[in-house]
Amino acid sequence: MDSSIIIKQSGIEFGTSGARGLVISFTNEVCFAFTLAFINTQEDVKRIAIAIDNRPSSAAMAGACISAAKSVGVEVEYYGVLPTPALAFSAQCAKIPAIMVTGSHIPFDRNGLKFYTKQGEITKQDEAAILASSAEVGEIDLQPLPLVDQAAFDSYINRYLSVFPSNLLSNKRIGIYQHSSAGRELYPQLFSELGAEVVCLGYSDEFVPIDTEAVAEPDREQAKKWAVEFNLDAIFSTDGDGDRPLLADENGVYFTGDILCMLAARSLGVEAVAVPVSCTTSIEATHSFKKVTRTKIGSPYVIEAFGELTREFNAVAGFEANGGFLLASSIFIDGNELLALPTRDALLPVLAVLKLAESIPLSKLYKGLPSRVTFSDRLKNIERAVSNSIIENGKLNPNKLIEELSLTFLNLDSYDETDGLRLTFTSKDVVHLRPSGNAPELRCYTESTTLAKAKQLCEITLGSISSRIT
Repeated sequence: MDSSIIIKQSGIEFGTSGARGLVISFTNEVCFAFTLAFINTQEDVKRIAIAIDNRPSSAAMAGACISAAKSVGVEVEYYGVLPTPALAFSAQCAKIPAIMVTGSHIPFDRNGLKFYTKQGEITKQDEAAILASSAEVGEIDLQPLPLVDQAAFDSYINRYLSVFPSNLLSNKRIGIYQHSSAGRELYPQLFSELGAEVVCLGYSDEFVPIDTEAVAEPDREQAKKWAVEFNLDAIFSTDGDGDRPLLADENGVYFTGDILCMLAARSLGVEAVAVPVSCTTSIEATHSFKKVTRTKIGSPYVIEAFGELTREFNAVAGFEANGGFLLASSIFIDGNELLALPTRDALLPVLAVLKLAESIPLSKLYKGLPSRVTFSDRLKNIERAVSNSIIENGKLNPNKLIEELSLTFLNLDSYDETDGLRLTFTSKDVVHLRPSGNAPELRCYTESTTLAKAKQLCEITLGSISSRIT
C-alpha cells in the first residue's frame, strides 16, 4: 500500500516537534510507512541512524523503523536510549539522516518520530514531502533490534568536554534529577568529568512526562526539598528525550527556559537570536543582542529564521520558552571551537550558565534582569478544534474574549496573531493562548512583573476556559 495512504489513515500528524500520536496509532505498518516515506524523500541514502527515549513503546517502534530501513537496503546505526541532540549531533557529523523515536514530554500513551536529514532537523517543507511521498509498503518482516552502538553517546559527551575546562564544575554539588530521561546515564558521567560532585536523584522505572515549559508544582516543591537536603549548588534535569533542560539554583528554584537560554546566549557571546513569540520580552529589554527575530512556536520556525541571521551575524543562536537551545553557527569557547547544532539541546545552555556562575550562586544571575517573569500551563484533553474555536473567536473580538477569560481588570493594549492569540495589556501583562502542536492541549503563556502575578493570570485564564467548556 502507498505510504501516504497509510499515514493519512493513521490520523498521525506533524506538530511542533515531529510526528506525534497515540501509541496504538503507531502500528508496525505506520512506522514502516513513515520510515520509507522519509527515506524516499532523501537523496542516496545508504545509512541511517536511529535512537529512542525510555518510553515503554519506543523500542518496538524503533524495531519497525529499523526493519523498514533494512527492507530497502539501508544500513542502520542503532544507538539505543539516547538524548535527541546526541543523535542529531552524531548524524550531523556522519552526514547521514536520522530518526528519533520519542514523544518528548507528552504522556506515555503517546509517542512520536522526529526526523533529521543530512543537513539537520527537517523543515515544514520536508514534513509535507514525507506526507506526500508514495513509498510502497509491502510485506512487513520485523527483525530483532541490533546491538546498541555507544559511539553517539561518547561523541556527545566529548562535544562538551572538548570546549569546557575539566574544572568547570569544581567545588559544586549538582543534583541530577534522572527520572526516565533518555540522558539519565549520560549526564552524571559528563558532570563528574567536568569536576562536579554529582548527587543522583529521582531515578524512575516508570516513564515520567516532565514538561519543562509547565513544571508541575510537586516537582517545584521537590526541587526545593532536594536543594536543602543535599546542600546542592544546582539541580539539573531534562524532559523525556533530553532536548529541553531544567536548571534550579541553590534554593531549588527553577529558571524559566527562556531566561536560562538568554543568559546562556550572553555567556556564549551570541550576537543575534531567533525566538518564538511566546518567549519573555526581557530578551529585547536587556539589549543583550544586536538583533532579535520573533517566530511562530516550534523549532522548525526558529531554524527557518537562521538563514537571514547567519548571513548578517557571525554568532547566531535560537531558543524556545521550554529551554531548548539551538546553535546556528559554530562558536569558540575559551579558544575551542564548538560546532553548530541547529536542533534543541539541553546541555549547552546549562553548561554555559554554570560557567557564568563559576564563583557566585546561581540565584545571583537574576540580578540586573528586567522584572519580567513568565509562566505557562495547559488544559489537557481538549481537541484542537475546540482550542482553535476559542482563539479564532478571540481574534474577531478580543475584548469579548477578555471578558470570557475574567480578565476585565486589565485593559487591552495590543494583540499578536503570529501563533495563536497573544494579548498584551497596558500594564505590560501578557496572556497568550495556542493549541499544542503535539497533543490535545490548550496552552497558556503569561508574563508579568512577578511569578505570583504571572501564575495568577494563567490560573484565571485556564480556569475560565475550563468552566465554559465542561
